Amino acid sequence: MPTLNSIVHRIDKSSSDRPATLAAADETLSASPALDEMLASLNGSYHAKTKAWGYFADDAAAHTLGAMLANYLGGDAATWDFVAFTRQAAEGLKTLVDDHLPVGGHVLFAHTRQGDAEYLTLALLHHREGYGIDASLGVVPVRQINLGQLTLAARVDLTQMRAGTSRQYVSYNKDRGGKKLAEGFRDWLGCEEGVDATSETRTLLKAFSDYVESEDLPEEASREKTDALIDYANDQARSGEPITLDQLSELVDEQQPKAFYDYIRNQDYGLSPEIPPDKRTLQQFRRFTGRASGVSISFDSHLLGDSVEYDAQQDRLIIKKVPGQLREQIKQRRE
Repeated sequence: MPTLNSIVHRIDKSSSDRPATLAAADETLSASPALDEMLASLNGSYHAKTKAWGYFADDAAAHTLGAMLANYLGGDAATWDFVAFTRQAAEGLKTLVDDHLPVGGHVLFAHTRQGDAEYLTLALLHHREGYGIDASLGVVPVRQINLGQLTLAARVDLTQMRAGTSRQYVSYNKDRGGKKLAEGFRDWLGCEEGVDATSETRTLLKAFSDYVESEDLPEEASREKTDALIDYANDQARSGEPITLDQLSELVDEQQPKAFYDYIRNQDYGLSPEIPPDKRTLQQFRRFTGRASGVSISFDSHLLGDSVEYDAQQDRLIIKKVPGQLREQIKQRRE
């Protein structure tokens, strides 16, 4: 993942009753293996976070990242180079830190290329105290970037932004710091939420369950298709990429690569062609499996409380929708 430009500024805030100050860098970072490895670790940590997805509003105010980024990408290079752009952005972020956070940190901006796509990644980095071994084999205290604590972080797909065809080219984390900080960060970005990742992922899984049920598949085939969906969705989540419905359809059924895609469109689930995966929702989409006394039961965990109920007092499962294939076997046995 080549790094085209990167820089680090520092926002100092020693206590909640003192205003934050910005110590801005005068030049970009030099390329190094350490920088590449750090950015790779940062991306991995970011992709694991709960995120919102959206796009920059057309009427975004001048102080928002969206407006500043548009000026940087399309403005005069003599006045809107990467250093000037990130310094102005860091000034805006400093106000957000002042209003909502007790401490500051280092602000990283990185303009990278991955394949044919370009991205801008930004993150407020904090440190943690640790220990290391020096050249004399002694134990010494060391300060380390805490990539697991990303209070504020965002990623912009610059290629999609330039194309103007997507409503989910901006992602930003929203699981730390509370609602006011998340809303303030979104406003500073100048972003409008385009896709609800949790809702879209939940609807996709519901559509998949309906599709498997409509096909009346044997248990083994159903399990294979479920595994294919979860593996693909988790891979996309780890790389920070959306689930593409036509690509997923090909993985679900190689013999009929358009079958699942056509089913979704014909049933009108209202899903977007590309869905940002929500990892928490995916983790809930597992199968309960058990075998005892000649009875084998397996079903998707999200069906519990819907088409499958558990009666704890009598320790029994109530299946509301009997699979067609099983129903026919029972009928034949009773005749």
